[in-house]
Amino acid sequence: MLAALVSVGGLRLSNEEKFWLEKNNPAGVTLFARNIENAEQLRALTDEIRSAAGRENILIAVDQEGGRVRRLSGGDFHPAASGYVLGQLDEEMSAVHAEIISDDLRRAGINFNMAPVLDTAYPFTHPVLKSRCFGDNAGKNALLGKKMINAYIGAGICPCMKHLPGHGRATTDPHLGLPVVSAGLRELAADFYPFAENNASLAGMTAHIVVSAVDDKLPVTMSKKAIDYLVRGVIGFDGLLVSDSIDMNALAGGIGERAAAVVAAGCDLACYCGGKTAELEAVAAYCPQISLRTEERLQAVYEVFKNRPRALAAERVDRYYRAVGLIKEYDEQYDATEVLNRMNKQIGR
Repeated sequence: MLAALVSVGGLRLSNEEKFWLEKNNPAGVTLFARNIENAEQLRALTDEIRSAAGRENILIAVDQEGGRVRRLSGGDFHPAASGYVLGQLDEEMSAVHAEIISDDLRRAGINFNMAPVLDTAYPFTHPVLKSRCFGDNAGKNALLGKKMINAYIGAGICPCMKHLPGHGRATTDPHLGLPVVSAGLRELAADFYPFAENNASLAGMTAHIVVSAVDDKLPVTMSKKAIDYLVRGVIGFDGLLVSDSIDMNALAGGIGERAAAVVAAGCDLACYCGGKTAELEAVAAYCPQISLRTEERLQAVYEVFKNRPRALAAERVDRYYRAVGLIKEYDEQYDATEVLNRMNKQIGR
């Protein structure tokens, strides 16, 4: 099995993509807005992916945080609040939030959600992230994250907390450049705290940031030193570690070289999001097969898929929408994915 989460180009698989999935057997596929039109089409696509891969348990992932980071949108899917809104509500609303999203994901054939965001927000946190954070209280962030993680697992969806070891102090958008965090480890303890409190989670995503106190050259995603010392050590996370998107301009090198580098650094899976056939071939050429330890971590994730959720309780759903409706959404229009897409078109990627 290829140590990668890959992506595809459109609403249905092309013949080339079907052949690639059958031949290369990646750990999973991540879906984006370009892959989603409505519930019926999305279910057909996820069925195609499972058929092409020949595995029912292939990871089919999405970023369905809530707020503006919501790949499933429109009338077929539930609206969902941002982390910023949830951070102002009681902890039970985080659980209901995960239950509502899980209902959409399960019906669509998706089993892995890139959420929750456990980064701690600061006044200077970049807009790419700020509205997605619960807030500036690390203790509350940890508690809301735990509630959300447990609710996803109970509903048969594996959550993937992000961005380890903490992205909140970054002032550069990693889609566009490499953020450098110069704070010392004692100061960074607050950033680590929500992740350490949830270190038994089954999956987590790395941050494309340089933590100068540990490695002043490489971003955590590509730094064996930072992953070993911070993610696996200080935070104590031993679950499936997925890289943030290797497409981002925070990382250097070709797509294949990036995929190889993040796995060599200690990520279990390299996450490629561009959906381009030539780049898929590069990922296949450079990315290794999963390790025995990664296989063990994946087996723990697969167990989550067996869970059967309780039916959504109308009273809980009504309370959620009443609660989130009372909070004014964070006024922020920054769409980093679109910024990156425009840049990639300009440079011909």
